[in-house]
Amino acid sequence: MAWIILVLAGLLEIGWAIGLKYSAGFTRPLPSVLTAISMLGSVVMLGLALRTLPLGTAYAIWTGIGTVGTAIFGIMVLGEPASAARIACIALIVSGILGLKLLSPQ
Repeated sequence: MAWIILVLAGLLEIGWAIGLKYSAGFTRPLPSVLTAISMLGSVVMLGLALRTLPLGTAYAIWTGIGTVGTAIFGIMVLGEPASAARIACIALIVSGILGLKLLSPQ
């Protein structure tokens, strides 16, 4: 169950990172509120997952999910560059996430 909560926390991290872009420096009310809710939910869920998962593993996976998801969103929606090197770096992060999960004692 902790792994599911951790993945959901990572997905909410993607949501708040994207929300920061659309809140325009917290000047737009709806995106700002949704961003704050995503931030709070993400951190609370990370805290719940940390009850049973190792800190370093959980934190690295949480940030990795957020990083990969946000980078993919930037490429697919915001038209950010999708160079081979950038895709390779994203793949390295994904392999690190998978490696941490597979090698975790939990």
